[in-house]
Amino acid sequence: MTHPFLDLAPLGADRFAAIEDRVARLLSTEQDVVIMQGEALLPLEGAIRAAAGPGTTALNVITGPYGQTFGDWLRDCGATVIDLAVPFHTAVTAEEIRQAFAEHPQIDFVSLVHAEAATGNTNPVAEIGEIVRAHGALFYLDAVASIGAEPVLPDAWGVDLCVIGAQKAMGGPAGVSAVSVSERAWARMAANPKAPRRSYLSLLDWKERWIDGGRRALLHAPAQLEMLALEACVERIEAAGAEAVMARHASAAAATRAGAVALGGGLEPYVYEARDAAPVATTLRAPSGLVASELVRRALEADPAVPLAAGGGALAKEMIRVNHYGADATPGAVRASLAALGVALSEQGLSVDVEAALRAVEGAWR
Repeated sequence: MTHPFLDLAPLGADRFAAIEDRVARLLSTEQDVVIMQGEALLPLEGAIRAAAGPGTTALNVITGPYGQTFGDWLRDCGATVIDLAVPFHTAVTAEEIRQAFAEHPQIDFVSLVHAEAATGNTNPVAEIGEIVRAHGALFYLDAVASIGAEPVLPDAWGVDLCVIGAQKAMGGPAGVSAVSVSERAWARMAANPKAPRRSYLSLLDWKERWIDGGRRALLHAPAQLEMLALEACVERIEAAGAEAVMARHASAAAATRAGAVALGGGLEPYVYEARDAAPVATTLRAPSGLVASELVRRALEADPAVPLAAGGGALAKEMIRVNHYGADATPGAVRASLAALGVALSEQGLSVDVEAALRAVEGAWR
């Protein structure tokens, strides 16, 4: 049988390099960009294991579950880790970063998640980058959820390792990801005897065998379908305009917050301040006495197509996520999500005003 996904001509080095260049333009970066053949956890872990080791003192900012994971990886590498944890309903501040450096001037590595889709917050990377750069530390940023939903500018912000994935606001595949790498980061990796080599995690393999070789010979067979899908979603963002795509996500977040408040029934934004809320997804706090995962289950029974999920782990009891990213960053998806939540809350005997919620969505959409 024939199928559009089968029997494709091989993806050559030239096409692979051209896709990397398009990703670099999306990031407005002059740094090297390496597209890795796996979900974003691959470069996230690979970059930490390459750049951190027993001599590293890392400031690890925790604003959600991914920050916790980064701390574990850093400790596995032998780094001394200083965790800076803030409540998940807020964002870290530049002043807190400045204070951490004042208390621990030996910090030479900072790990931060830009936007935590899992908790719905976003952090002020530009301000933090100024502080990190002033102290000469290496800056590692997880921008997987933020890319496409808000600006991601590694060069302007002084980010040395910026990891992105296509599966959220970019509206692309989960099986391919990318990392931009500064010259300082490459030097740190080269000096680290524990950096992965001859490994699927190895960034240095890509540097020495791909980039330094003029990007003429790929390390291994590429994930062809995922690479083509990544190229297509970058092309779609280019056609629509990155500013328009980001504006759509910002509108979805503002409309969801406004609609949830108008809906009533005890539902409220999980992230207290709108300035700390991520455009990629909005988290809501379930009414007192109700379990968030049960409300989500009932809402999905009312409308299986809505982009709703309960929080992960312990957050499943209190947090509802409206995943209005990619194709779901639309007024229709937001309206449908709130209407379905209205049904679930009504079934629990709570008073809601779905019409008021829908009017609030319309009024907040920009």
